[in-house]
Amino acid sequence: MTPDPLNTAVQRGVPLVVLSPHLDDAVLSCGALMAHARQHVPVTVVTLFTTGAPPPYTLSARRCLHRAGMRDAEELYAARRAEDEEVLTEMGVTWRHAGLTDGLFRRKTPAGHRTSRLLPERQHVYPTYRRHLAAGRVSPHDIDVLRAITRALRALDVPVASDGTGPLMLAPLAVGGHADHLLVRTAAEVSRRPRVVYYSDFPYDQREAVDSDFARRHNLRGEVTWTQGLDAKTDSVLGYRTQARAMFPGGHVPLTPEFYLFSEDSS
Repeated sequence: MTPDPLNTAVQRGVPLVVLSPHLDDAVLSCGALMAHARQHVPVTVVTLFTTGAPPPYTLSARRCLHRAGMRDAEELYAARRAEDEEVLTEMGVTWRHAGLTDGLFRRKTPAGHRTSRLLPERQHVYPTYRRHLAAGRVSPHDIDVLRAITRALRALDVPVASDGTGPLMLAPLAVGGHADHLLVRTAAEVSRRPRVVYYSDFPYDQREAVDSDFARRHNLRGEVTWTQGLDAKTDSVLGYRTQARAMFPGGHVPLTPEFYLFSEDSS
């Protein structure tokens, strides 16, 4: 049986790099593992989609801003970046923000191009949340975004183990089919990193299953269910105040074990 790559990495002093599509995904899905690993090895969270865009906004984007109690996307993402820095610093985790635009605010038209205020959906890559952004597919308009993520991952300058071993990369399984998660997952596939472990996306995985076709294509038959340190995870999750109010009414965060898949053929 292939050894658990997570415990093996920690025991060997191999640093962890967690790819987070948005400013909370790493802690939501991997917070307990990260808190444990940080006691032994360097942990770095690389968050890809960390900015919004100026108006006009789609109806889905306006609803997102309303739920967060924000006037515009610039205000929202300034608050979200500050939350992320605060939470990860408190955990002792290094953070990096790639500065790409969140899918809910990405446009087909170049920055500064005049956009319609009557029907801004026409200019957006994903006009609606449910029917487009979370529909399980990536828009052809996002090919340059995928290239940008892939270049960023290949150029990562992160700590290595004392024996020169590169970091173990954790990437989302994209449970729930969010396009931003799919983009990060795809970039991790093609980044030429020697070892990638995929994590189950919480809280999407509370209502949807892992993409079995993806798992089969990549021979992801190894499984790790992580339960150590779950009790301490709640405070970190609730530190993302702009998101936690809507996701977890009353401040109740389900203590669900974290779930990871890896290829048994990987060395």
